[in-house]
Amino acid sequence: MAAVTQRLMDESRSTSTTTLAPSFSDTAAGVDIRVDAAHRYAREDGTSRWADEDSAIDDLQSTSTQPLTDSIYDFPIEYGRRYHALRAGNYVLPNDQQEMERLDFVHEIIFRVLGHRLCLAPIDEKKIERVLDMGTGTGIWALEFADRFPNAQVLGNDLSPIQQCWVPPNVKFVIDDIESPWSYRNPFDLIFGRYLATAIQDWPSLVRSTFENVSAGGWVELQDFDLTVYCDDWDRPEDQPIYQWAQLLIDGARMMGREPSPGVGLRGWMEAAGFQEVTHRQFKVPIGGWSDDTDLRVIGLMFLSQTIDGLEAFSLRLLCNVHGWDEERVRTVLARVRRDFLSGMKLYMHYHVVYGRKPE
Repeated sequence: MAAVTQRLMDESRSTSTTTLAPSFSDTAAGVDIRVDAAHRYAREDGTSRWADEDSAIDDLQSTSTQPLTDSIYDFPIEYGRRYHALRAGNYVLPNDQQEMERLDFVHEIIFRVLGHRLCLAPIDEKKIERVLDMGTGTGIWALEFADRFPNAQVLGNDLSPIQQCWVPPNVKFVIDDIESPWSYRNPFDLIFGRYLATAIQDWPSLVRSTFENVSAGGWVELQDFDLTVYCDDWDRPEDQPIYQWAQLLIDGARMMGREPSPGVGLRGWMEAAGFQEVTHRQFKVPIGGWSDDTDLRVIGLMFLSQTIDGLEAFSLRLLCNVHGWDEERVRTVLARVRRDFLSGMKLYMHYHVVYGRKPE
């Protein structure tokens, strides 16, 4: 499976038109990312495209970030994986190199699922000046959007400082918790968020925050999975190890107060917040190469690969910390789940894209 992942990643890189900045591991020796915050936002000539950026963000850098400089890099290690430090325990997935590579691979998968588009909202390129990428993760979406829309300023925020050090002048990354009160002075023309399943405690509140911080006529787009695994050939899903495993994760996330399948609720939350022209699109994402469609077959093989690679990341914290399992039991169950994923069953998941416009 690792070989398949590498082949597909190589294929993805060969078709990409975006040149990204070097990752932490690729930067020059001696660069200390603990003190690099000021440098990563500057042009080579020393000026900044962010001179007029929100004073709230400047305050974040001067007040909130400085006391956290050491603590946000004190990443806890659990079950052999590295996790984020800020709001420790609020996010169940790791933030180590293995997980970062998986997230970038999922980005390529979803890019293909959406027809090689970064978002589906009918944005006007001429009117997109300020963009917020909530929970940016590795920052790959923000970087690619900034490359396609060079006149836009793209801000990415996340709990973990895992983004690249050297970025284009129209990209900025900050450490922030999107469930804390928002204090941006100027609205955004597009607010985007995805892969927030199991991460958010109060979805209606988060959606209201996006409504309050998007410009009149601007768009908010949210994308996420329904974490249930489906198979049309199952007569009794509850008897299937894969289904049982997924339900354990879903139950564990809800026991933590985190919604594991927000996709199905996004439309209702956006309409309740006041958005207009709310559109919901649901995509059936195959797991495995069983589709007769060539493109979907490739997507399915890629999605199977990332699923196998991510089994431990998805499971360890929820099954051990929430359900009380020991690590050995988790790995035993995952061995069975892994075999079933590789058995050729026609498995799939649903991916939801919901976007809406703020009234003018």
